[in-house]
Amino acid sequence: MTEVRKISLTVNGERYECEVEPRLLLSDFLRENLGLTGTHVGCEHGICGACTILFNGQGTRSCLMFAVQADGARIDTIEGLSKSGVLSRLQELFSKHRALQCGFCTPGMLVVAHDFLQHCPSPSDEEIRQGMSAALCRCTGYRGIVSAVTEASRELRHAGSDEAAGGDAGKARRI
Repeated sequence: MTEVRKISLTVNGERYECEVEPRLLLSDFLRENLGLTGTHVGCEHGICGACTILFNGQGTRSCLMFAVQADGARIDTIEGLSKSGVLSRLQELFSKHRALQCGFCTPGMLVVAHDFLQHCPSPSDEEIRQGMSAALCRCTGYRGIVSAVTEASRELRHAGSDEAAGGDAGKARRI
């Protein structure tokens, strides 16, 4: 008889209560149980970053966690970055700068970039390269990725100065 545990968590703003086996990886739970297939499983060792999600607001490798460890957590996946089918500005910039090729690493790369910009909204080029080193891509030279993150950080800085001047920057800050 397989042991199961009840978990309750919020994923992309929606509350779920599920029964899971204690050995089920969080990445597999998201993909198989919730149908959120944007979270990719690459190396299964936490190195490549393809499975990166936001776990209580922090970038986390979902292939290194069990679903039972997420009990009570707030999780955001790549599907949660867009709202009502509208791409986030960061997703638009990845497209604009051709910061993707085969697309396998792109969801994790976008979540890493989103997390990075939340914690470092005004990075230097070197800080962007360092921050984005948390996600690996075999297809690109990273130039487009760095360009997209650079433009997103410029937009965040501009939105912040608009906000400081009393403008409505709430929309612009959504990366």
